[in-house]
Amino acid sequence: MADSLQILPGTVAFLALTAIARGGPLHGFQVLSWIRETSDGDFLVEEGALYPALHRMEKKGWLTADWAVSDKGRRAKFYKVTAKGRKALARETEGWSRYVDAVARVVGGEA
Repeated sequence: MADSLQILPGTVAFLALTAIARGGPLHGFQVLSWIRETSDGDFLVEEGALYPALHRMEKKGWLTADWAVSDKGRRAKFYKVTAKGRKALARETEGWSRYVDAVARVVGGEA
């Protein structure tokens, strides 16, 4: 595996929301692991970036959270995506898809 990729600003929340929507409910460490594994190690999200993003999304109403015991026997906050969060994820996914397509056109274009 090569070095991990630098994560662009705003991407952590999008990746976390995607992880929770597809695999939730998840606690923070599970979100980090899901992102790392799904990206084949290309994205290594730091806890210091993840938890503020989770709290912001919770404040926006995109996530709800409940305390429970993790599979390691520790108390953890488990996050679930709300209906508002699913709408936000759809908007974000569309925006990122357009971005990736535009970059691919520029990079793949002939001079």
